[in-house]
Amino acid sequence: MADALQRLVDEAEIRNLLARIAQLADEGDLADYIACFTESATWGGAGFPERRGHAAILEGARARRAGGTAGPGSQTRHLVSTAVVEVEDDVARARSIFHFYRETKTSPVLDRMGVWEDTFARTAAGWKLAARAISQPE
Repeated sequence: MADALQRLVDEAEIRNLLARIAQLADEGDLADYIACFTESATWGGAGFPERRGHAAILEGARARRAGGTAGPGSQTRHLVSTAVVEVEDDVARARSIFHFYRETKTSPVLDRMGVWEDTFARTAAGWKLAARAISQPE
């Protein structure tokens, strides 16, 4: 019973982390955003270059903000849905569908949707995103 309860707690923490990462990408501080990732995390796919480690992931987030394609003032939002989370000891995997909207202050337009295949690691500071592979429907 204790294992089942721990698995439920872990799943809830990971679902919250998925939401937190999306919200921070849209409007949060990038220091808080990168704190959601392991030091050696990977991120990329579906036309986005693969980035490895905090410095490279931050560089990508800063570039998207500077280009006005994401972040505060860009009128964009991520929506995460239908996440399936599987926890096994100190590693978890999640497969989530995402929608990315632009023009969110007027009539939101779906810009892109796809799948996040994520791997999470339990750390001393809690669950962190260790790898994100982004793909889009064919």
